[in-house]
Amino acid sequence: MNTHAPIPVATPPLQAEAFAHVDHWVFDLDNTLYSHECQVWPQVNQRITLFLQELFGLDGLSSHALRNYYYHRYGTTLNGLMTEHGVEPDDFLDFAHDIDLSLLEPDPALGAAIAALPGRKLILTNGSVGHARNVAGKLGILQHFEDVFDIVAAGFTPKPERSTYELFLAKHAVDPGRAAMFEDIEKNLFIPSALGMKTVLIIPRTPDPFREAWEQVAVEAGHVHHITSDLTGFLTPLAAGEGTR
Repeated sequence: MNTHAPIPVATPPLQAEAFAHVDHWVFDLDNTLYSHECQVWPQVNQRITLFLQELFGLDGLSSHALRNYYYHRYGTTLNGLMTEHGVEPDDFLDFAHDIDLSLLEPDPALGAAIAALPGRKLILTNGSVGHARNVAGKLGILQHFEDVFDIVAAGFTPKPERSTYELFLAKHAVDPGRAAMFEDIEKNLFIPSALGMKTVLIIPRTPDPFREAWEQVAVEAGHVHHITSDLTGFLTPLAAGEGTR
């Protein structure tokens, strides 16, 4: 039983005018477009750990520790495996994203809020395009997005590296001064803010036991312009041209 109190949300008053210039809406995928209760990300983590077990003949604890090492040093386990061991990325991505999405239900309210946003909508993820399409399709929101920019399109260089955002902006002809980025990890918003994008940090409504504490903090910083635990509720007044005061 989860006895933790909800994570506090500290967000400045939302003014629709603050997003009036935005016509490019960029969304991370995992733990941004769905809540952790759907048990999507824990499965991906488990699959990554199993991949390491089978690749190196390790036990579960050692594989988990190695995954954390790669994540902190290289940004993703895949980047570490490619850099240190020359692992083929397609094999890893197919294995890691072979998961059960049965707990992920359609979210028509989120779909309506995204559809009503003026302009273009894109997904920017450190996962694969196949995973993004599967998840967004199960949520019933895939049709609202123009395209998915994934880890392959980024040359396997993950967020928060500046080159990843620059490649994304160039490929999709996105003017960062007219764009907003929605992301669940605070450090991944530093470069978008520096490039001129409006940034929104998405935090869980309740603590996620499968993620590190630092990944869930409502960080108040200059590169984090807004914080919310309710993406649909945040988007609705923007699409409707209303402000929350």
